[in-house]
Amino acid sequence: MLNLLLAVAASAADPHPFSVHDMLAMRRVSEPEVSPDGKSVLFNVRDTDLEANRGRTDLWLASIDGASVRQLTSHPDNDSSGRWSSDGKSVLFLSSRGGSTQVWRLRLDGGEPEVVTNVPLDVEGFLPFPDGKRLLLVLDVVPDADGSKEIPGTVAHDAEKAKAKSKARIYESLLFRHWDTWEDAKRAHLFVWDAEGATRALMPGFQADAPTKPFGGVEEIAISPDGRDVVFTARVPGREQAWTNDTNLWHVPADGSAAPKALTAENRAVDTAPAFSPDGKQLAFLRMERPGYESDRQRVALFAWPPKSAPKVLTEAFDRSPGEIAWTRDGRSILASCDDLGQKSLVAIDASSGAVAKLVTTGSNDSGRSAGDRIVFLQDTLASPSEIWSCAKDGSDVRRVTNVNAERVAAAKTGEYEPFTFAGWNGETVHAWLVKPVGFDASKKWPVAFLIHGGPQGSFGNHFHYRWNPQAYAGAGFAAVMVDFHGSTGYGQAFTDSIRGDWGGKPYEDLMKGLDAALAKYSFLDGTRVAALGASYGGYMINWIAGQTDRFRTLVNHDGNLDERMAYFDTEELWFPEWEHGGTPWENADGYGKHNPIDHVGKWKTPMLVIHGGLDFRVVETQGMSTFTALQRRGIPSKFISFPDENHWVLKPANSILWHENVIEWITRWTK
Repeated sequence: MLNLLLAVAASAADPHPFSVHDMLAMRRVSEPEVSPDGKSVLFNVRDTDLEANRGRTDLWLASIDGASVRQLTSHPDNDSSGRWSSDGKSVLFLSSRGGSTQVWRLRLDGGEPEVVTNVPLDVEGFLPFPDGKRLLLVLDVVPDADGSKEIPGTVAHDAEKAKAKSKARIYESLLFRHWDTWEDAKRAHLFVWDAEGATRALMPGFQADAPTKPFGGVEEIAISPDGRDVVFTARVPGREQAWTNDTNLWHVPADGSAAPKALTAENRAVDTAPAFSPDGKQLAFLRMERPGYESDRQRVALFAWPPKSAPKVLTEAFDRSPGEIAWTRDGRSILASCDDLGQKSLVAIDASSGAVAKLVTTGSNDSGRSAGDRIVFLQDTLASPSEIWSCAKDGSDVRRVTNVNAERVAAAKTGEYEPFTFAGWNGETVHAWLVKPVGFDASKKWPVAFLIHGGPQGSFGNHFHYRWNPQAYAGAGFAAVMVDFHGSTGYGQAFTDSIRGDWGGKPYEDLMKGLDAALAKYSFLDGTRVAALGASYGGYMINWIAGQTDRFRTLVNHDGNLDERMAYFDTEELWFPEWEHGGTPWENADGYGKHNPIDHVGKWKTPMLVIHGGLDFRVVETQGMSTFTALQRRGIPSKFISFPDENHWVLKPANSILWHENVIEWITRWTK
């Protein structure tokens, strides 16, 4: 860690253009949790340890008015996921200090952290019960109908697996691997832990994960204010888990007296993110309507508690997709965030009428939490990583609470940025962003880094990204242009829906028209020196572009599909291609062949850098290998970088540095 601290100190005295080193040096603020008295906020801060080649997370504490900001933990191992005790006198958190990940407690009146749990498995997540005497634990276990055997049975299973001489894996159903992990017979299950150290299984034998994998967390779990009920999210159990995205809310008594019961079985689409109202009389959650479509609009819905009738949908008239819901302390409103015209707005939803008030609309605003007469939230922009901010209940009087990256931000020179719009497919308005190069001089012509987002239901907006940060290109002397083509989120659901079955149609047209619009609007852009870069769907689009136009000097393809037909058989979550391409390849071959890059390889001419992660089970590495093979066989200048220890993303600091250095060098070489 010392080398990073020295680099930060040196950079503060010598301002310089933004680079990957600045991106990694930024502290990552997350998970704000307001104290019971509403006066303080607990949060995580992740620093990058270059020497250890990993992130290290600690707990910090700030007063809501920002007058006091201090670090609480500093152990070399990770301390994260802080939660307040019910009396506000101590904080509970996950820590890997001691060899395994357990729940620890730190008293705020002084003293060292002390371990709370001592279960023989890593604790994957937790929530405190309101009584202050129990914890709800998430443990990965081998399911057993006898809940008392799930923990010891898993310990025995792990020991037997470690001793086995054969490392063969045997499967009889899907999913046999997911995201970056091979399935190992375990499921994430919920357990109630009490002060005597006893654990009680709430999901014995349940053949599904709660929270869902690979990205679900404790936001998918809720404990009722009286501590009697637990509601969690889980995908519908059964062999169809690989081709359905149907998740339900499930209810189980906290005393384990009954088996989990599905609350939302009538809805075959996503139901998730349960949140009890402060008085325990209502349960809010997020709901989609169309089965198999993971980018359907999320609506906020309400159950009266306990449920006696169908839930009420609050936000049917709101054409945005809320996420990360949380009740205000008075129980009158629900806070949420949503992509909104290239920003991510913080909104308040009236719990009675469903009326939506936009509170903060500039930047990316997340994790809204009620704090007395104010609201605490995270905000980042294209020029600054996340910090904690607060505002009045009506969104006025926006103030900064933390500024833990002040020196780092001041040291890294960033490019000025602005949004612009143009007429895209069918003359419809399409939004985009321009980031000027560092050291901008309007009298000069600047090369262009044309960044294409993934998804395709995603967005490149006013957000500080830790993998695809346009400031890394601005710092290297490029102007960055980002187009939110048809299919992007934050512009209404019809705009997002419009590219089903049309991956190479409307998005490609928008991208080309967007680049033309940028070149016409900004005379300092050099249209003869443009590099296009994309990952995931953006990588697919790079392969599609290669067969459609030679207007780019060079291309960069990260984790992109070459053959949509074969990609169906390679991937793990089958509902995605089945929705996007209108069924399976044997049911609708034309849907997979309509815009398939592999059918246009014979027209490829443009030099390309191909990058892929060996642990990417979403877009498997053979797609990248095939792309590189095609380029080499055609005699096109090309380069292939394989990261055997990365998944769909590049996460390890050393790999991120190598990635950026190679990408910047490649596009600089071809756009000189």
